[in-house]
Amino acid sequence: MSNSASGSAGSGPTGAAPTGRHPVLVVGAGPAGLSAALALRAAGLPATVLDRRTADTVRPGSRAAYLHGASLRSLEELRPGLGHEIAGRGLMWATKRSFWAGKEIYTRTYAPVTKDGLPPFTSLPQVVTEDLMAAACREAGVDFRWGVEVKSAESGPDGVRLVDAAGTEWRAEYVIAADGSRSPLRAAIGSPLEGPRSQNTFVVVDLEDDPAHPLPLERVFHYNHPAVGGRNVLMVPFAGGWRVDLNLLVDDDPEQYVSPEGLRRWIPKVMPASYGERVRWVSTYRFAQQVAEHFTDTHRRVLLTGEASHLFAPFGARGMNSSIPDAIRAVRAVQGALAAPGRPAAAAEVDRFAAERQEAARYNRACASTALEHMLAQRPSVWLRRRAAAAVAVAGRKAGAWLDSAPYGPKLAARGAAKTSY
Repeated sequence: MSNSASGSAGSGPTGAAPTGRHPVLVVGAGPAGLSAALALRAAGLPATVLDRRTADTVRPGSRAAYLHGASLRSLEELRPGLGHEIAGRGLMWATKRSFWAGKEIYTRTYAPVTKDGLPPFTSLPQVVTEDLMAAACREAGVDFRWGVEVKSAESGPDGVRLVDAAGTEWRAEYVIAADGSRSPLRAAIGSPLEGPRSQNTFVVVDLEDDPAHPLPLERVFHYNHPAVGGRNVLMVPFAGGWRVDLNLLVDDDPEQYVSPEGLRRWIPKVMPASYGERVRWVSTYRFAQQVAEHFTDTHRRVLLTGEASHLFAPFGARGMNSSIPDAIRAVRAVQGALAAPGRPAAAAEVDRFAAERQEAARYNRACASTALEHMLAQRPSVWLRRRAAAAVAVAGRKAGAWLDSAPYGPKLAARGAAKTSY
């Protein structure tokens, strides 16, 4: 039920029967679920994670390939050494460039990071991040239960009852739902996702590095790339390869761009020709910009985190980077609720979690939406501003910087919980 997978995500029984009533269960072993498990163990609480996959499931693709420094610091605090290990497996590009119709309009190179400690970010496939998190979970004593697909949930004043696909019941005082975008737990508590989906389709391709034709480690964004019919193209390096996002036009047929012939046709137009034969993974998306109506149930026993509670376009890198604080804050709420002197105080702990993380999610959605709008320019006012900025970008650095901000979103003023975390 998680929104990602890893070939070595953990050890533990497959489809094993529950062992009594749990203080808390985590459903889903993606980034949010793994973060919750680490946070539980750091708090001295037992951590049992249920996931519908088998332990040897492998899910391809770089997916969330950008891990922010704040996320690295959080993971380092949960499990000393983990943040540094993840950073060491990734790479950090120092230069970013933007082009308008083939003409460079902005470039910036950051000074090398010389201080000891964690970098501002690292870039690596999500599956590698999850492998390292899962290994840390095993070291911390997390109990993984594989092959457990939770199908239904009932919450009440005294706890939660889960039923899996085999008809087995699992009981807990609290459940942290990290079961992905199609979350059965979110459906069980009656909390629909609210918000739009993009009309445009994006093609996302992972390319394996070509040692014979190495490329500078730079993030490159093209508005109106002339070699691919004026479509936008984003190219970002990560450890072992490149991620290329192609922004299709509304009337484009995605199959023409994701078929083997289509990939060989357009990739060599934006990368060296050899990369057309180095496709590791390809997919298409219409990105959602959605937040759950509420982040907990009426009894304050189920806490939604990660993609069970929100879906964002990847521009702004706010998906996985907000799932980690979701999970950590959920564990803090559960810890407080378990120690509370009575039900009202326990419910108040969960309410504070729900309010804070929903506020952060709405802010993150606004940032990701701004980035998406910046790239697509579907409103005339944004289209005109982009054209004007491109006209003066070479001479006016501010205009170029504004255009360059599209892949990660122009900054918006943060309020409340969004000021201190994703």
